[in-house]
Amino acid sequence: MNKIIINSDKKEGYISPELHGQFIEFLGNCIYDGIWVGEKSEIPNYNGLRKDVIDALKVLAPPIVRWPGGCYADTYHWKNGIGDRAKRPVVYNENFGTFEIDNNQFGTHEFMDFCDMIGAKPWFGVNVLSGSVNEMKEWIEYCNRSEETELALLRKKNGSERPFQVEYWGIGNEPWCGGGTMTPQMYAIEYRKYVTAMPLCDFHDAKSERRLKKIACGPDGNKPIERVNWTKDFFGEIGKYRYPQIDAYDIHFYNWNIKQRDKSDVIFDEESWYNVIDSCTEIETVIKEQYQIIQKEIKKFSKTEDICMRDEFQCDLIVGEWGNWHGSSFEKRPALYQQSTIRDAITSALTLDIFHKNCNYVKMACVAQTVNVLNSLILTEEGNTILTPNYDVFLMYKVHRGGQKINIVSNELDDTLYIFASEKNSRIYVNVVNTDLKNNKIIDFEFMQNVKVEKVDILKSDCMTAINTVNEPNRIRKSEGEIPLKEDGLFKYQAKAASISVICFEIIK
Repeated sequence: MNKIIINSDKKEGYISPELHGQFIEFLGNCIYDGIWVGEKSEIPNYNGLRKDVIDALKVLAPPIVRWPGGCYADTYHWKNGIGDRAKRPVVYNENFGTFEIDNNQFGTHEFMDFCDMIGAKPWFGVNVLSGSVNEMKEWIEYCNRSEETELALLRKKNGSERPFQVEYWGIGNEPWCGGGTMTPQMYAIEYRKYVTAMPLCDFHDAKSERRLKKIACGPDGNKPIERVNWTKDFFGEIGKYRYPQIDAYDIHFYNWNIKQRDKSDVIFDEESWYNVIDSCTEIETVIKEQYQIIQKEIKKFSKTEDICMRDEFQCDLIVGEWGNWHGSSFEKRPALYQQSTIRDAITSALTLDIFHKNCNYVKMACVAQTVNVLNSLILTEEGNTILTPNYDVFLMYKVHRGGQKINIVSNELDDTLYIFASEKNSRIYVNVVNTDLKNNKIIDFEFMQNVKVEKVDILKSDCMTAINTVNEPNRIRKSEGEIPLKEDGLFKYQAKAASISVICFEIIK
C-alpha cells in the first residue's frame, strides 16, 4: 500500500523562489534567434526581444536569470555590448562548439530589458579568465552607480536614467576547466582580488538592508572525488587570515546521458528511460555532501584580530547549472540543441523536488538553459515557438515558490513514486511523480488537518518519445486531472504511468 501522511503543522523549511531560476548564454541559438531577433525582424518582437518567448516567460515569471554565461562569461567584455548597436564590435564565438559570429547586439541594456519584462532579477557573471579586476569594477559602477560619475553618465546616455541595481555577481565560471584550468588555491587568490575591488555603489546604505551578493565558483559536481577536494581546498585557502565575503557558492551538476554519443534525446528504449531518470537523483547526494563540507570547513577559519570581521561567516549553496545533457546534442547544430520528452519533464520535476526537499541546504538554482540549449523550456524554429514539457513543469511547480516544506511520512512507498508537499496561503500543494513507464499507482493521502481537494494538474504523454513540434505544439501539455476521492478519511489518488501531478488541497479552518 502506498500511503502518505501529511501534517502541515510541521513546517520544515522555506522554499526560496530563486530555486526556480533560469540560465541564458551566448551558446548555440539560445540568445540570438531564441531571445533576440532584432527590431527589424519580421518575427514579432518587443524592441528586438522575441515577443512569443517574452510572453511565455512573463507567465512563468522566473525569479532570477543568470547571464552572460556559462563559459562565455570568461570571454565576454561588457563594453562591447553597450551603445549604438550599429557600432558595436563584431567578435567570434567559439564557446562550446558554437563557432559563429557574435555582433554584440544583446548586451547589458538588452538583458536588463529582458529581465524587467519577465519579472526576473539579474545574475551577472564576471569575466575572470580574459577580463580584469578593473573591467568588473567598471561594469558594476556602470550598472549600479546613482552619482553622476563618467560611467553612470554613460549609462544614462545609453538609455537608462536609473541604476540597474544588479545584486548578484558571480566571479568567473568553472575555473576548474574552461574558466582557467585553475586549482582551487589559484581561484581563491583570484576571488579575493575581485571581491575586494567590488564597488558598493548604491548598496552601501545599511538601513536599506541591501548588499551586493558575491558568488564564488564551486566544483564540477559530476566528479565525485574532485568536487570534494575542490571545496575543501578552496575554503581551506579562503579561510586563511582575513577572509573575503562569500554570499553563495555555485556548484554545477548535469544529468549526463553521454557515455555513448548516440544516446538520443528523442530515440531511446525502456532501459534508457530508467537510467536517465534514476541518475538525476544523484544531485541530492551532491547537495548534502557539499553543504556539509562547507559548514565543516568554515568552522576552521582562522580567528582574526580585525574588529570589523566579527560577524559569523555565512555562505549559501546554489546550483548555477543543472539539467539533462544527452550525447546526441554534441552533434547538433546550432550547438547543444535538444528536444524534450516526458522523460526530461520527469527528471526536471524530480530535480526541482530535490531542491524543495533540501531547501535548508540549497537556496538558488538555474536550469540550463531556458531556450534552445540542453534542458530547454522553450524552442524556436524560424518564426515558430514551441513550449516544451519542461515549461509545463516549471509552470505547475510555481505554487511552491515562497511556501513552506511540510512534513510527510510514507508507508512502504513504491520506489517509482516520488512525493513532495508544501503549504502556502492555506493551501497544501502535493507533487506526485510516477516514474513507472507502464503502470498506474494508487496512493492514499491522510491529512492531520481538515482539507478538501481544490484542483489537480497533470502532465503526461501518450508515448515516452513524443515531443512538442511546430506541427503538434501541444502534444504534451498540462491538463486537469481526476480529483482524488475521499474514502474512510483518506484521499485516494491514481497517479498515471509516467506522469507528474500537482494536487491542491485547501485547508478548512
